[in-house]
Amino acid sequence: MTQTKQPTNTGALATLVIVFFFWGFIAASNSIFIPFCKTHFKLNQFQSQLIGSAFYGAYFIGSLILFICSNVLGYDILNKIGYKRGIIYGLLISVVGALLIIPSANANSFPAILVSFFVVALGFSLQQTAAQPFAITLGDPSTGSHRLNLGGSVNSLGTTLGPLIVSFFLFGTADSKNAVVTVTNINVLYLIVAGVFAAVAIFFALSKLPDGKNDEKFEKANKASSSLLMMTVLIGAIIVVGQLTEIQKLPLLIVTLIVVVGILFYSNGQANKNSEGWGAMKYQQLIYGMIGIFVYVGAEVTIDNNFGALLKTPGYITELGLDESKISKYVSLYWGSLMIGRWTGAISVFNLSASMKKVMMVIVPFIAFGVVLGVSKIYGNDISDLFGYAVCILIAVAAFFYGQEKPVKTLFAVSLLAMIAMLVGVFTKGIISVYAFMAGGLCCSVMWPCIFSLGVGGLGKFTSQGSAFLIMMILGGAVIPPLQGAIGDNASVGMHNSYLLAAVCFAFLAFLALKLKSVLHAQGLDFDEQVSGGH
Repeated sequence: MTQTKQPTNTGALATLVIVFFFWGFIAASNSIFIPFCKTHFKLNQFQSQLIGSAFYGAYFIGSLILFICSNVLGYDILNKIGYKRGIIYGLLISVVGALLIIPSANANSFPAILVSFFVVALGFSLQQTAAQPFAITLGDPSTGSHRLNLGGSVNSLGTTLGPLIVSFFLFGTADSKNAVVTVTNINVLYLIVAGVFAAVAIFFALSKLPDGKNDEKFEKANKASSSLLMMTVLIGAIIVVGQLTEIQKLPLLIVTLIVVVGILFYSNGQANKNSEGWGAMKYQQLIYGMIGIFVYVGAEVTIDNNFGALLKTPGYITELGLDESKISKYVSLYWGSLMIGRWTGAISVFNLSASMKKVMMVIVPFIAFGVVLGVSKIYGNDISDLFGYAVCILIAVAAFFYGQEKPVKTLFAVSLLAMIAMLVGVFTKGIISVYAFMAGGLCCSVMWPCIFSLGVGGLGKFTSQGSAFLIMMILGGAVIPPLQGAIGDNASVGMHNSYLLAAVCFAFLAFLALKLKSVLHAQGLDFDEQVSGGH
């Protein structure tokens, strides 16, 4: 009996990808807001990175609260209310967060701004947890990854435009020299952001979208829930110690890394002895996948969030260091690099012949590069020093061809390439160093789907739960950037050399690719062979 393929709800999907755009828009915009806050509130680099910690920490807290409450009740809360309403509620929470930024800025309170960003991202956490499975339900399950790739491509467009638009609102024009940012600029920017969030929420409420529910049975995991709660309590205790004592931040952040990795491996060890109550955590590939997502997100965010401070460093790219208003074109190129890679990855969505697919894999990255440069030019930036970046794109395209869409091979290749790029960035200066660090975005662009697919491979009925655990590990974006900031604050190391941390992260991800292959192979799974076999 031939099973009829479920057609894609194109109209609903087009509506849904709007929220993918705003996740990218706001997340990338933090890169412009962070150097402003550092100057305005007279912060050191570690303190300025707390914006990213508040933002990405909210993803973890939001996902954890949702999972624990569902676990206690015995059913999936999000599935109960429907993915559509989940996205609407998430948007409304983000509206509240955006509006809170205005009085926080007026009160000149950096802690209040951190709380506001936390609330914005708490809404994003709910949106993301709902939107990803929602995209899969809007068509045939076999093509669900294609719809997620489309969402990722639109998300990357948001990350490219975000820094430029936010820079425009904060500094008047993208190329304003020595512009003074006033509270009025911030008020206008976040009033618009709140207004757009509210408009999208209303649009979703009025649109004829399906509720987006599924019939999957919720799998309780009380021991896993307790383990993740213990991780949260310990991280919270470390934060309290950091605030109430004079202990250096660097060792505290290292302890945080040890806590995260230690609890995950302890949980898996206990689950191997007695799997009851541990759910998806009994699978070693999930534990490695969770650590992989933690490190990957941390590396992706830290390259960018600390880059504003590096560009402002005298002698790095200019003798006096760049003015804040000149930073946006480089930040936009970094996030644009992610867009270039994801647009290239999305080619597989289309039913092209093998030869045409190869041609498009060369052409599409440069079309995306043209879009990045064109947008930057429209916003008044001088893009003449960015043309040479085409060489980095060619190298990345070669790596994509080498990977052949095989998750292990691709993850290993781009991780090694990213590590080399970070080392080149550290040991050079000027535009070559900028190109090298920006190329990290090209490599990061394809890491999420590789780690995600390997992490949930072979989980069976625990796949949905494992996916939720992986999304929680966006927490890496809250830990690794301030760790680099603390390293950069050390006068004997400096901001430039602190990027060795990113090189270490990518070296670990290369090792992880081989480790995941080994773990899955022991269970009779070989994803790379399945891809080459046409499955």
